[in-house]
Amino acid sequence: MGELQLGLLVAAATILVLLLGVPVAFALGGVAIAFLWIFEGSRSLPFIPDIFFGGLNDFALLSVPMFILMGGAIASSRAGSDLYEAIDRWMDRVPGGLLLSNIAACGVFAALSGSSPATCAAIGKMGIPAMRQRGYPNDLAAGAVAAGGTLGILIPPSVTMIVYGIATETSIGRLFLAGLLPGMMLTILFMIWGVIAVRQSHRPAVLAGRHFSWAERMKVLPRVLPFVAVIAGILWVLYGGVATPSEAAGIGAVLCLVLVALIYRMVRPRDLWPVFRDTTRESVMILMIVASSALFSYMMSSLFITQALAMWIAELEMNRWVLFGIINLFLIVAGLFLPPVAVIVMTAPTLLPIIDTLGFDPVWFGVIMTINMEIGLITPPVGLNLYVINAIAPDVKLKEVLRGALPFMLCMILGIAILCLVPDIALWLPNRMLGG
Repeated sequence: MGELQLGLLVAAATILVLLLGVPVAFALGGVAIAFLWIFEGSRSLPFIPDIFFGGLNDFALLSVPMFILMGGAIASSRAGSDLYEAIDRWMDRVPGGLLLSNIAACGVFAALSGSSPATCAAIGKMGIPAMRQRGYPNDLAAGAVAAGGTLGILIPPSVTMIVYGIATETSIGRLFLAGLLPGMMLTILFMIWGVIAVRQSHRPAVLAGRHFSWAERMKVLPRVLPFVAVIAGILWVLYGGVATPSEAAGIGAVLCLVLVALIYRMVRPRDLWPVFRDTTRESVMILMIVASSALFSYMMSSLFITQALAMWIAELEMNRWVLFGIINLFLIVAGLFLPPVAVIVMTAPTLLPIIDTLGFDPVWFGVIMTINMEIGLITPPVGLNLYVINAIAPDVKLKEVLRGALPFMLCMILGIAILCLVPDIALWLPNRMLGG
């Protein structure tokens, strides 16, 4: 059996195991061990523990639970509601400003939490009822928050970017910088569509906003600005070379815990217990997937599947942009069924040699890959953000949420096209600050 046929067999076996409902980490590890044992015999089995734990032997991985803890502390407090309220008060005179406030709040909270579901939950709990009460269509209100929540895995600091950086041995600092301008670009594209959709609704109550005084605008800022300052400080120490991602994440987590204790009086153990419990659960899940993916990658390389695939693609007489489009389509389909972290750790090590062969920048590709994962977050059957919104507003049907999110998916595809035409949107900032 040739390497390419073997690769197809591995892909089919992995998909089958995942469809059976096996957790991603156990599916990857089980398939890897099975194929190693079948094709290399028992001589490869003694190396499995070393490879598994070697996948976790990276100092940068310490930043994953720290950033998750930081986001959990913010998401469990009223920071999301205060952030939404603050932005709403400053955009009160803009037609359809309430919708734009929700999108902007999602973008800022995404940077605070680094989690798409947390962003949807924190902003949606207050934003969706407020928009519906003001007369916004159900699908537009729910779809805007669902799409805005996807920004959590692109705007730094992003756990997804960290995992991509570790999986492909790409600079995490460069990835964070590369995601900043594209994240802003997507936020602006979302807002442009929001304005168009609001004007098409022809609802006077939607176009007319409530006006706030300067005193009301300033009142909520003291509760919000400290968290924004923490994120700005983290980015400064990262890009200024003052601290590593793990060190910056640890300091950020401690500061956010202190802020929620001082501002929102979250000092009792029963208030903090859910934060640490959820942080531990999500961190262990991600780290297990990372370790299993190291084993899966070793199996693919040991059986020469990765090398054969890269060589086969290099020999294809096909325009590189056509091939890149096929890779994007593959990523979108994979994102329909698997969470972003799982898709990245499974596919990035295999795709990176292909991307190098095609002459594309791996940092730029990391941004493109993340946007593809964003599309999967608001697309069935997995579409995690859709179900989070449906849980927040159970009287809004899932098909309405999906209908409202569809134009924002098209905005993401447009964003990918713009990045393909103008790669410097992603690469200018890291090249400017960290050198070419």
